[in-house]
This record gives sequence, structure tokens and C-alpha cells, in this order.
Amino acid sequence: MADAKVIPFGSPDDGYGRHSGRERHERHRQQSRDSGTGPGSGGASAGGAGADERTGRAGEHPETDADSSAAGGSWERTAAQALAFLRRRVTGEYEVDDFGYDPELTDQVLMSLLRPLYEKYFRVEVRGVENIPADGSALIVSNHSGTLPLDGLMMQVAVHDHHPAGRHLRLLAADLVFMLPVVNALARKAGHTLACSEDAAALLVRGEIVGVMPEGFKGLGKPFSERYKLQRFGRGGFVSTALRAGAPIVPCSVVGAEEIYPMVGNAKTLARLLGFPYFPVTPTFPWLGPLGAVPLPTKWTIQFGEPIPTDGYPEGSAEDPMLMFNLTDQIRETIQHTLYKLLVRRRSVFF
Repeated sequence: MADAKVIPFGSPDDGYGRHSGRERHERHRQQSRDSGTGPGSGGASAGGAGADERTGRAGEHPETDADSSAAGGSWERTAAQALAFLRRRVTGEYEVDDFGYDPELTDQVLMSLLRPLYEKYFRVEVRGVENIPADGSALIVSNHSGTLPLDGLMMQVAVHDHHPAGRHLRLLAADLVFMLPVVNALARKAGHTLACSEDAAALLVRGEIVGVMPEGFKGLGKPFSERYKLQRFGRGGFVSTALRAGAPIVPCSVVGAEEIYPMVGNAKTLARLLGFPYFPVTPTFPWLGPLGAVPLPTKWTIQFGEPIPTDGYPEGSAEDPMLMFNLTDQIRETIQHTLYKLLVRRRSVFF
């Protein structure tokens, strides 16, 4: 299999950098109309009229004939697009950036696999997505929970599918993610990178939307009794990175992830043997084996708060420890209060 072409950010060949997901979608629709194969084009109508003149029977049920033609055309287009996608994967005629991000694979495959979980299983409700800038960089800071990091993936789908400009969320992940064989490759393809200030700064300078969960494993692996209680946000390194890039910080609060795997215990000895930060014990895992790894179908809400600007501070502010502490505390309190408000309004964990 041929290697993919690596396109640096901001280069003239980087089509994904110049056009949003929605713009690409509209461009494909326009091309379909021009070629006479898209919905609403004249190709199917002309075929139906000719059949009516030749046989006098095809026009007896015009709606049925039109629906059949549209369904046939849709199936053919889907098959053609799938074959073209496979051809590009085999020949290496697709693009990845210098972090390994594969926009085409993410849009057409990974998002399609996550979307049923997002829409049907967790039934995620998104609020305030318009607070994410339509262009330029931003740092999204969120709480972290759920034993497994499904909350980050659901945030990625929320931004991808609901943002008016069709933007992509680039998540900062722990080094453990990039030590696991299959997970490592998928994380890179989906646009994730190591949670370090260097990678975060590089993405922000290039105008990307970057997501960080400062609680880390402390939040992800906390016991069920401490649900929705934010853990420490570290030393404010993410604030320093945002200040240097002049990127606004968007607080994000996720409700629903805490209950998917109620962690009632931690097998610390087994965790040390496996090299994990914790080994969860839930009411179903490991007692039910693989079946116990199925998350509970809770109802989720993801709310993006108003952005906190960072471009108005004087030069050198990123080195001011008191400013770092104050901004970090402000962001943490904003997320915590939003979580409490969402919990008060929630009718049920599952509905």
C-alpha cells in the first residue's frame, strides 16, 4: 500500500485547511447537481418522461417512479464514492498532516462509526456550540470522567456535526493512548496528539480548535461517589499555552459520562501489573466479562460556555504564576457551576 501524502498546515495543497466540512459538503452537492446525478437534478426527470412517452405506463405513478429513480441514483453514488475512497486508500492518494491527522478517514469512517453511539445510544444534547469561534484557534477545556475516555470522542462528534462552520476538534491525549497498538494509530488518524505544551502550541498557532481535559486520569478514574466533583486542574499549563497563542479559552461541561461505568472499586495491584493508572471495578465489570464492558445508556448533555479571551493581556503574562492560578481557578469554577446547573435541570440519568 502506498504512503499517504503529508501536507503541512497552511500549504496551498491543504484543501482541508482552506475549506470547512460544511463547505466541502456543499461543493460535493453542487458537483452532483451539475453532473445530473444529485437529488433534484434533471437526469431522473428526463428519464421518467421518456419512459412515459414510450410505454404510456411509467407515468401512472410518478411519485413512485421518482422515488425509485432517486433511490437507485443514491445507491449508485454511494457505491461509487465507496470505491473511490478505497482506491485512494490503496494508492495513497490521500492527505495527512504532520501530526498524522487524516481528514478524509475521520469524516467518512471514524465519525460514521461514532455517530450512532452519539445520536442513538447516549442521545447527546449539545448547547452553546456557537461559542466556539468560526475561524482561528481556540482551546476547549472540559471536565473528564467515565472510566474510559468516551467523553472526548463525543465532544469531537459534537463539534464536527454541530458547529456552523464544520470545524474539527483536535484532542490532547495522555501518553498511554499512544502506547496501545491499535488505539495509537486510530488516535493519530482522528487528529489527536500528545498532551504536551509543544504540540498544543503548534496546533493553536495554526488556527486549530484544541481540546484539553486538565483533570487527566484523576478525573477519568475517580470513584462513583465523587461524580461531578472536579479534580485538580494541574498547574495551569494549558492557560499558559493559550496566552502565548492569544487563543480564547472555551469552558465545556459534560453531564452523563460519569454514570456510564459506575466505578465502585479500583484493583490497584492489577493496575500496576498491567501498567494502567487504575483498574476499574463496576457493578458489571469484570463480573460479566466482555458484556460488563458495555457502557450504560445514559443521557448526555455537552455545554460549551462563553469564550474567555486571552489576547488582551500584556506580553510576558504567560510567565505570571498568579495570573495562571487565577485564570485556571476561574475556568474550573465556571465548569463546576455549569455542571451543577445541568444536574439540577436533568430529569433522569437515562432520559
